[in-house]
Amino acid sequence: MAYETIDFKLDGAVARITLNRPDRLNSFTAQMHGELRDVLNSIGDARVVVLTGAGRAFCAGQDLNDRSVASDQPVDLGMTVETSWNPLIKTLVTLPKPVIARVNGVAAGAGANIALACDMVVAAKSAKFIQSFAAIGLIPDSGGTWVLPRLVGQARALGLALTGEPLPAETAADWGLIWKAVDDDLLDAEVDALATKLASLPPLGLSAIKEMIRSSWGHSLDQELTRQRDEMRRLGFTADYREGVAAFLEKRAPKFTGR
Repeated sequence: MAYETIDFKLDGAVARITLNRPDRLNSFTAQMHGELRDVLNSIGDARVVVLTGAGRAFCAGQDLNDRSVASDQPVDLGMTVETSWNPLIKTLVTLPKPVIARVNGVAAGAGANIALACDMVVAAKSAKFIQSFAAIGLIPDSGGTWVLPRLVGQARALGLALTGEPLPAETAADWGLIWKAVDDDLLDAEVDALATKLASLPPLGLSAIKEMIRSSWGHSLDQELTRQRDEMRRLGFTADYREGVAAFLEKRAPKFTGR
């Protein structure tokens, strides 16, 4: 179907999604939420998803013009979070394939936390991550209060959230907030190479890695060791594992089928 607020292209095994409201820094409206939800639910056999923004921004979060806010007429922000932002974050986190955020410019508010919900973030060095909630009396939603202290520690999480100071991409990489920051003119090549590599690997194994690491926070070491045993048993019976071993021994390129 045709979309008005996003662009979608299936490039072989790579699904490329572009938030496409550059005049509004790709800030979200209800329509954009609906279109992105539709795309993420229909990417089919794609093995990797790349999410980015059009123009000079990745995403500026919520478009405040999309909802009426007046001093004498409170708005239920919890409803917006419950019906739109929370489902989006959960979808990105639980999608059984790697999601790469290609951060081409500013990522602010919920836009920053959408990027951080992706499995790998590659950012242009000119990009910045901004937790801009405190300036309007809010908290970092879209997973922000959960992911920030886990990635950078409580002190830095509080500093980012309380001050709203822009965090340059290179510093974000140094802190472990994102995977990598690259020169702006190398962003496309870096993301394309990463997407191509991930698309060539065994999809069942990548899905298991994503699920295991993301869910490990809630388990003890003993529980995780048991889960590892069970996953290794399951994956060891797959055709892709046998193909990977055979290709290694035969010194040829493997052909993984996701079975």
